[in-house]
Amino acid sequence: MYAIIDIETTGGNPKTDRITEIAVLIHDGTGPVQEYCTLINPECRIPYHISALTGITNEMVADAPRFFEIARGLVELTQDKTFVAHNVAFDYGFIRNEFKRLGYDYKRDLLCTVRLSRKLIPGHASYSLGRLCNALKISIKERHRAMGDAAATARLFDLLLEKETLAGTSYINAASRLVPDHHPSLDLRKVKDLPEDPGVYYFYNQETELIYIGKSRNIKSRVLSHFSNSSTSKAMKMRSQIADIGFETTGSELVALLKESFEIKQHKPLFNRRQRRSLFRYYLCYYYDNKGYIRLILEKTTQMDNHVLASFTTKDEAHGFLHKLIDKFELCQTLCGLYPSPGNCFHYEIGACRGACIGKESPESYNRRAIQVISRYDFGIDNLLIVDSGRNQEERSVVKIEKGKFIGFGYFTAAFAENDQGILHECIHPYPDNREVQQIIRQYLRNNKVNRLIVY
Repeated sequence: MYAIIDIETTGGNPKTDRITEIAVLIHDGTGPVQEYCTLINPECRIPYHISALTGITNEMVADAPRFFEIARGLVELTQDKTFVAHNVAFDYGFIRNEFKRLGYDYKRDLLCTVRLSRKLIPGHASYSLGRLCNALKISIKERHRAMGDAAATARLFDLLLEKETLAGTSYINAASRLVPDHHPSLDLRKVKDLPEDPGVYYFYNQETELIYIGKSRNIKSRVLSHFSNSSTSKAMKMRSQIADIGFETTGSELVALLKESFEIKQHKPLFNRRQRRSLFRYYLCYYYDNKGYIRLILEKTTQMDNHVLASFTTKDEAHGFLHKLIDKFELCQTLCGLYPSPGNCFHYEIGACRGACIGKESPESYNRRAIQVISRYDFGIDNLLIVDSGRNQEERSVVKIEKGKFIGFGYFTAAFAENDQGILHECIHPYPDNREVQQIIRQYLRNNKVNRLIVY
């Protein structure tokens, strides 16, 4: 049995936005046998542009039930059914977060009609629901309304079932069973019961040797992706050897990143070869030259005394990032190490460089723009506590930086340490500092929000 689900929301972030409408079609493998649809009061304002897209206004949801009022019925309706949606991660992520707010861990097996469509009906220019249905002559009566989109997804699902039967494949069944082509010693109940939370996971072979360590914001989803990955011989070889799986939830993705980095270096698993030394191979650094100009430069180095602004895993990624900075801030190609020439750089010839390469622009003038880059990406704080999510609602994680060095991380009960900074320091478990973990922290703070930053 399948539960084909579509939701409408106040925005695209499941952590901050809320559900405004949900539709569920129960499908028995031959067609829909039951349906449910309701507006939901999101307990917050619906942005104007969202109302313009969906047609759902604040007035329409004012008297609608709140999510907690429909939660029990939703659990019962979808019990023992595979959760099906078009781009399932979106709908499932929102519904799981709504249940998390209620203290309930909602879990279902998943099936994504986007991924199934790519396998069973390849060659389409777009696999968005609207464009795919238009190409397949599937009408959508109310686009961007939950029941309209759910009904269209159900008709698409019927077509995919037919395609699978004709082709003699088993994508849908394999997805429902979670783990196709698994090692005979692997207990599939362990896979089914994996948490859908941030953390670190471990793969072991038949001899109980640790062969791979990974991290994810959603452990279960990431582990399952390994079993569907046939893109490389290495991926298939590792999959065939996975006889047991372990995990440790961290609550915070930042802690998961730090723990993964430490344990890969400590255990050196067979299939983590590329990550044994460092996740990062190129570093964007800066220094003042003997003429007083700030120079940005890409380096392959592990020296801790360099001024590092950003880190990258590939040369192309690093060069692409630096080129964007040069264009945005009108920096000199020569002073950024990308145009090794004793004369002017190419950008000066086309008017995109102001002449720092030949001394035409003064260091003071040039450095004002270079400092804008540094202020945007430099770590800049010597003593810092990074407070983030914990492994449950009452707990928080904390990462400690002291005198610019990573000290370690730990957990504390939020209610006991709200105004007691001493507890935050006492709960820290020490971990080694290195260039990689500092870059992990820098990069995470640039790209993610945390609960709180405490300068001490």
